[in-house]
Amino acid sequence: MKPMTDDFFSIGVDLGGTNLRIASYSGGTDFLDTILLPTRLSEGRERVVRDMCEAIQALSSKDYGMRLAGVGVGAPGPLELPEGIVRNPPNLPGWDGFNLREAIEEALGMQIEIESDANLAALAEQKVGAGKSQNVESLCMLTLGTGVGSGLILQGHIWHGATGMGGESGHMIVQDEGGAPCGCGGFGCLEQYASAPAVLRMGREIMGDRAPSSSHELAVLARTDRDALRVFERVGHSLAIALTGLINTLNLPLYLIGGGVSEAWEYFAPAMFHELAVRSYVYRLTQPEVLQPEELVRHKTYICGAELGPRSGLLGACLLPFQMSNGSTFPEEILALTDRQSHGL
Repeated sequence: MKPMTDDFFSIGVDLGGTNLRIASYSGGTDFLDTILLPTRLSEGRERVVRDMCEAIQALSSKDYGMRLAGVGVGAPGPLELPEGIVRNPPNLPGWDGFNLREAIEEALGMQIEIESDANLAALAEQKVGAGKSQNVESLCMLTLGTGVGSGLILQGHIWHGATGMGGESGHMIVQDEGGAPCGCGGFGCLEQYASAPAVLRMGREIMGDRAPSSSHELAVLARTDRDALRVFERVGHSLAIALTGLINTLNLPLYLIGGGVSEAWEYFAPAMFHELAVRSYVYRLTQPEVLQPEELVRHKTYICGAELGPRSGLLGACLLPFQMSNGSTFPEEILALTDRQSHGL
């Protein structure tokens, strides 16, 4: 792929179960242009691909005074790579076995880069977000949204595993006995105890008719309502169980938590840190004195909020075409650009 300089721009796509977000990009944490569309799942996957490709073509035809370096697409996992075949995505019914890469490339008449959306969110955080600001090359990111996405960056590289499905931490088992059924076919997955729908379900289980209709409203209520707070304490407890496995296995310096549910950090974090200190001996050995410092201390384990907010997946998709041809490293130009542009979100 083309190295990033002021002569090139990219186009990124974030395919979600509700919305399609498409952007043009030339560096930093801001976009040149964005297009937001509904994901018309009810009209079939071909319609969704057509909407996506029409938006890509609209942005690629704009006169930015730069050449197009490539197109990056983020899709919900599990995603079989490098083929780009979608495998039983919970939020894209009817897409199992769909070769998304082939469909997009055939419609556009050009090669694209494709990754799981969770990997791309982690990639963006490592390259232009928390990883850059803290000079961290390896991190794990959990995104608490409609589901629980997870991405692993090891020594600056996305960890794919053997088939592109590495890092599906949202389906780690956090409650074995009587665990809630998950869209993956399992029971007791983290996704059923830390996603936005899970928060609402647990709210109804604990609060009955008093439960609000959104996770945000539940978080607001947690300020004064003990039962609402119990919901987020359960989120924190579940995250700690998953993080215990990740920390004991990977021993990374940084674990990031993002997504809409992460806005309730003050309500779930105390239970999460308390349970971590009980469960993870690696965390106890590397627990920092200051949990959220301005600068990370070497040989300590940090769990922090993600920096880039909801744009991280789309930013990662835009960054993807600027990888070198071996797909593993980024040229210095792209990182230098982040210092010349605003980090405003």
